[in-house]
Amino acid sequence: MTEDILVRLRQLLPDLRPSEQRIARSTLADPAGVASLRITEMAARNSTSTATVARFCRSVGFDGYKSFCLALARAGADERGRRLEFGVSEGDIDPTDTMAEVVRKLAFQEARAVEETAAMLDLEQLDRVVDAIIAAPVIDVFGSASSGLAAQDLQQKLRRIGYQANASSDAHLALTSAAVLPAHAVAIAFSHSGETEEAIAALQTAALHGAFTVAVTNFPGSPLAQAADAVLTTVSRETRFRYGAMSSRMAQLMIVDTIFMGVAQRNPDSVSASLAATLDAVASRRVTARNHGDD
Repeated sequence: MTEDILVRLRQLLPDLRPSEQRIARSTLADPAGVASLRITEMAARNSTSTATVARFCRSVGFDGYKSFCLALARAGADERGRRLEFGVSEGDIDPTDTMAEVVRKLAFQEARAVEETAAMLDLEQLDRVVDAIIAAPVIDVFGSASSGLAAQDLQQKLRRIGYQANASSDAHLALTSAAVLPAHAVAIAFSHSGETEEAIAALQTAALHGAFTVAVTNFPGSPLAQAADAVLTTVSRETRFRYGAMSSRMAQLMIVDTIFMGVAQRNPDSVSASLAATLDAVASRRVTARNHGDD
């Protein structure tokens, strides 16, 4: 395994057995401490057996407890280095933190969300999505609440370069739009948890009518991911005050920009012309442009 084991544990957590979830949470809470434990100590800490610990290691992709601990030690060292760079002792915000500490911790979380999303992104899946969008007669983008902001951002970016893209925050309108998608259309759903009913229903409806479906989610084993032809995985962390919701959007917007740039790279001349045309269309609505015209 080449990816950060801490990232992988967060993503796999919902799909693990209850006893394995206890081990995962204990590991995420104290990765450096867990890396130094013997397997018997790990089992005792989590009120379980050594057999369950060994099964947990296999469930998260390792051939044994030793290789799990080695990967954990490497990930813990990287995490400590990144925290030192941002001047934070740990990532969660505490009620006693100063505003300066809050700002540093937020910056740490946002930077990590973008970096880890980029590192974990499946480039083959991304190429499939870009190819499908370029060939699509229409692209429907779905997302609720904060995920709806990422959906709207992708829609407006694709519209600005001439693609017929639609996004709706209304669940019924999303379903009705998905139900009439033409052949070779693309449907993209954003959901951090991958468990949002509206996003899943819209994607399933689009799939029934022959659309190429894409899930953008933090959890590759989630119901939304299972309903999709292609999955683009974000990496972000939820914490005590749920400011992870902002890092979730940052990770989703990282995916939005990679999709947009992938599409733009394939047709640079056409994209440049479209961007220039849309910029000209709104230029007269800028206050500075009107003021300069009056001089």
